[in-house]
Amino acid sequence: MSKKLTVGITQGDSNGIGYEVIIKALADERMLEFCTPVIYGSSKIFGFYRKQMHNIGQMNTNVISNAREAHPKRINILNCVPDNTVIEPGLSTPDAAKAAILSLERGVSDLKNGEIDVLVTGPINKRAMNNEGFGFTGHTEFLKKSFEADDVTMIMVAEQLKVGIVTSHIPLKDVPGALTVEKILGKLRALKHSMERDFGIHSPKIAVLGLNPHCGDGGLLGDEEQSVILPAINAATDEGILAFGPYSADGFFGLGNYSQYDAILAMYHDQGLAPFKAIAFESGVNFTAGLPAVRTSPDHGTAYEKAGKDAADPRSMISAIYTAMDVYRNRLAYDELVENRMQVKLPDSTIRPKGGKIIE
Repeated sequence: MSKKLTVGITQGDSNGIGYEVIIKALADERMLEFCTPVIYGSSKIFGFYRKQMHNIGQMNTNVISNAREAHPKRINILNCVPDNTVIEPGLSTPDAAKAAILSLERGVSDLKNGEIDVLVTGPINKRAMNNEGFGFTGHTEFLKKSFEADDVTMIMVAEQLKVGIVTSHIPLKDVPGALTVEKILGKLRALKHSMERDFGIHSPKIAVLGLNPHCGDGGLLGDEEQSVILPAINAATDEGILAFGPYSADGFFGLGNYSQYDAILAMYHDQGLAPFKAIAFESGVNFTAGLPAVRTSPDHGTAYEKAGKDAADPRSMISAIYTAMDVYRNRLAYDELVENRMQVKLPDSTIRPKGGKIIE
């Protein structure tokens, strides 16, 4: 529990703000007291962006060829991107996309092989990467394939708010057809398990959002709430999962009702991420639940408009690094508790719901 963790950090798109937020996050010397960082990228590109920034003191770096060489008191840079990569801040280019792919592939490989303890991924341009043959709609899908995971769940994490997504990177028009009772129930199981194992929350209360405006308004605006979502909530209740809803998303967030729950399950990407980023954008973290290893990332994109201008806010990257370490240690504690089969019965401070109801 007390060991210093090795944190792998992929550079992301080399023309975005990835390097800037990484450098700013690691500029505080106290960071090296908690972890040994390994940046998967290029010492040349690191140096380029380092020169663009003001108010950054001395940074001790160490260039390595594999993570086992990482110096515990320095910022380690594992060169896995070609030296001839052209740096063009603010532009989407094939070079930047290829660099992002190489960085991600090496970082995930080392995570799988136990060379690093956790992985934090820098922001990428999904379209540009797919133009270069990446073949995935985002980090989440790539990680699921890489680890051969049965299912993974994107969870947006902040101190006051945790939001899981049933469907992530698919077109909005495909969302209704992708929703099934079993899929929603599976996400509720995964969200409960992650809250308990990854975040140390016993018997989490989970709010479930509806799909349609006003939760369908009694079927007038859609019937997915009655035909799919409510049955999933009732099935979850029968399993002992504290699931409530469905709730109409606008009133749920607008009235601050999210503060009464440990986690929220949204039906589609923007339904969950839009309010999350409005509430906790500066410190928000993207976490992939369901993997055998820990991966987080900042909750923002490449922000090309800020690249190379020393204008990027590093708080989300800082949160992503600390969240990854917290989850790693929470898992150790949880797994030890399960293994030891402790006889202490934890108190249940919540009341199990009798069944869901639609709340507009």
